Amino acid sequence: MQAPVAPKARTDFLNTKPPPNYVAGLGRGATGFTTRSDIGPARAAPDLPDRSAAAIGAPGAPGVGRGRGKGAGEEEEEEEAEEKGYDENQKFDEFEGNDAGLFASAEYDDEDKEADAVWEAIDNRMDSRRKDRREARLKEEIEKYRASNPKITEQFADLKRKLYTLSTDEWDSIPEIGDYSQRNKKKRFESFVPVPDTLLEKARQEKEHVSALDPKSRAAGGTETPWAQTPVTDLTAVGEGRGTVLSLKLDRLSDSVSGLTVVDPKGYLTDLKSMKITSDAEVSDINKARLLLKSVTQTNPKHPHGWIAAARLEEVAGKLQAAQNLIRKGCEECPKSEDVWLEACRLASHVDAKAVIARGVKAIPNSVKLWMQAAKLELEDVNKSRVLRKGLEHIPDSVRLWKAVVELANEEDARLLLQRAVECCPLHVELWLALARLETYDNAKKVLNKAREKLSKEPAIWITAAKLEEANGNTSMVGKIIERGIRALQREGVEIDREMWMKEAEAAERAGSVATCQAIIHNTVEVGVEEEDRKRTWVADAEECKKRGSIETARAIYAHALTVFLTKKSIWLKAAQLEKSLGTRESLDALLRKAVTYIPHAEVLWLMGAKEKWLAGDVPAARAILQEAYAAIPNSEEIWLAAFKLEFENHEPERARMLLAKARERGGTERVWMKSAIVERELGNIAEERRLLDEGLKQFPSFFKLWLILGQLEERLANLDRAKDAYELGLKHCPKCISLWLSLAHLEEKVNALSKARAVLTMARKKNPQTPELWLAAVRAESRHGHKKEAEILMAKALQECATSGILWAASIEMAPRPQQKTKSRDAYKKCGDDPHVLAAVGKIFWHDRKVDKARTWFNRAVTLAPDIGDFWALYYKFELQHGEEDNQRDVLNRCVTADPKHGEKWQGISKAVENSHQPTEFILKKVVVAIGKEDHVAENGKN
Repeated sequence: MQAPVAPKARTDFLNTKPPPNYVAGLGRGATGFTTRSDIGPARAAPDLPDRSAAAIGAPGAPGVGRGRGKGAGEEEEEEEAEEKGYDENQKFDEFEGNDAGLFASAEYDDEDKEADAVWEAIDNRMDSRRKDRREARLKEEIEKYRASNPKITEQFADLKRKLYTLSTDEWDSIPEIGDYSQRNKKKRFESFVPVPDTLLEKARQEKEHVSALDPKSRAAGGTETPWAQTPVTDLTAVGEGRGTVLSLKLDRLSDSVSGLTVVDPKGYLTDLKSMKITSDAEVSDINKARLLLKSVTQTNPKHPHGWIAAARLEEVAGKLQAAQNLIRKGCEECPKSEDVWLEACRLASHVDAKAVIARGVKAIPNSVKLWMQAAKLELEDVNKSRVLRKGLEHIPDSVRLWKAVVELANEEDARLLLQRAVECCPLHVELWLALARLETYDNAKKVLNKAREKLSKEPAIWITAAKLEEANGNTSMVGKIIERGIRALQREGVEIDREMWMKEAEAAERAGSVATCQAIIHNTVEVGVEEEDRKRTWVADAEECKKRGSIETARAIYAHALTVFLTKKSIWLKAAQLEKSLGTRESLDALLRKAVTYIPHAEVLWLMGAKEKWLAGDVPAARAILQEAYAAIPNSEEIWLAAFKLEFENHEPERARMLLAKARERGGTERVWMKSAIVERELGNIAEERRLLDEGLKQFPSFFKLWLILGQLEERLANLDRAKDAYELGLKHCPKCISLWLSLAHLEEKVNALSKARAVLTMARKKNPQTPELWLAAVRAESRHGHKKEAEILMAKALQECATSGILWAASIEMAPRPQQKTKSRDAYKKCGDDPHVLAAVGKIFWHDRKVDKARTWFNRAVTLAPDIGDFWALYYKFELQHGEEDNQRDVLNRCVTADPKHGEKWQGISKAVENSHQPTEFILKKVVVAIGKEDHVAENGKN
């Protein structure tokens, strides 16, 4: 056997690397071709062999182009390309041009990359050397162009600024400008086509109101429509509407005698007004309903509501006579139904109605409704009373009839009628109470006693008895009657409803029975209340009564609460606030006297009493109260300071100084030292003021107000370096005090211009982040020096850090141009909600837009939310001075005096000035208004 031969391994041509310069199919001519429509070659150019190798007879050279000849034209093109140095048919690179072909086969290595980086750095350097000069030249050219070609808004800017001088009448007299431009207006094609006869005839049939047949129709017996009645051109409409029109005409003739509808001459105009023009669809619905109701009345003639519905259907259809006939049949079929007789009375004329109702009361003599309707038909009170008395003969136990007849009678007749009424209706409490009101005092007591026997479970009788005693001056019996009544009701098993009795107390207060109100509250306010919930519940009840205007009820609740909680300061304060707001000075003084008797250590009660005496103008009485308070609480700083304020505000600086000296000797706190320095500042004793400040700062170095007063003292004396030292020392002890940072920044701005102030404010913001006052001070400092762009950048950063600050958003709104202010205010309102600063800023926008009502609303919201900020009151008052009436101005002024504001940037600057230390709120308000006016004027001039 021959050994098997191993097969030869086949070469995998598809996965091996081709030889150099190999082009598939080139030997057999299977290469791409080019047409005139092609931009470039159909394939990539092959790597051509090295020409130098071919010249020296390299082995690969003869094989190139084998199998394809080269024409003479191609040889000429190659020669021409060699002469030019490049080939015109090679691919053009849009970035590097024809040079891309030179290095297409070269590799891009690290050296090339480094060289490109060096050249790029050189280009950037050369560009930056001329950048500032080029940008300045470009900016100058833009400014020249804008100066020679201004915008339309810039051309009319001065005229627009003068518009604020126009009055409201001049604004209203400006005519509305219409759109008269012909641009973008397309002429509408209007075609006028005559309306077809079929449409007109259909409309006429729908709107027609037929009340009689024409002669031709009557000649035909009313059963067919004559040919000439409808135009021949409308045959379709005739076919569709024939049955409907015919049935409508026949229904109209159902109440006719001679072919004409019977007309009531007196009610003709009324019926004409109520007549409804029906369409074909409504007529069809009415006919269906008529058939249905006819079936109801025929199958069940004793059913009254069927007759009523049928009559009302005919009334709606405009056939009043048919409705009257139907309801008349209903009365005959259902004589014992009140509703049928009342419907017949309603449908009848005024003359016939009396006859109808008379038949009704004969058929149903015990019907209260029919007797009341009969009384309504009478015009004179005497006749009404006669009818009602006739009804009482048949129905003596009808409370409704008794009330109606009593209302028509005079006082004497009413008393007699009520005496008979309580005999006939002994279980109706209103009649007993009405009789008691008309009787004399003794007889009224007898009446109420009888009523109590008949109605032992009725609380209104006991309350009326208490009111009776109070009205006759027996106030001592009022409480006993209410107490006895509650016990009697409880014995009868009546549940005492606390809420109901409190409502009765409020009703008694409105009726003027204050003692009864107090007795009811005293005896029922504890019912159903847990012991641990009494204080909270009673205070809530009193506040609710106060909101509803029931002052005596609230006062009675507090009075009872104070008998239980004698030593609760909060209840005494609530009662005192009630008396202060709604009571008299005498009642408040008596309450506070009683309060300090039970709680002698409550400083606030003593101080409230002294302040009320001071406000009333009785300074000696206020001094006496403070002396009593000091005897009760000898070491109370609040009482010392109150005594000082009393003397200081009443122009007694020496007495105030003595009081403060005693307080300092007894170890007064930092507030005592501050008040002492303020007194010396007002008296002009600079040396004593500085001594007190130095001593106070040694004891209380962390009290920032002493450092502020010291710095302000040095500023007034023009010792700016010492003032700066005082502020800086203060900041070492109080780095979180915003007022010291602001004062130091203001001083640096005044002495060393803006740069130092900017540095101080930057340091302050680093140590006190998210403080809107510091951001606002920095923004305003830049704005004062004309750096508008820097101010806007700072404001943007501030709003990022303090996104919900109303002060910053309000300032941002004011800084924005007028067209952008509304958008800014909308964003501010979304971020801050009902912040008073934002509300005031929005109010100013409406003010400038002359939207008076809206501006007033927003200013009112601002002062309501923040009544302690005086700047808002000044804005509101200035607005009313310009646009409001005298009543509005007086109202704002009085509200501001009542609120007595203490804060506000402009308000504090004026109210704390030495020359204004004793001025009233009204004076400060007017000075702040003047200051705001000056600021607005300066700002307007700056914009212009």
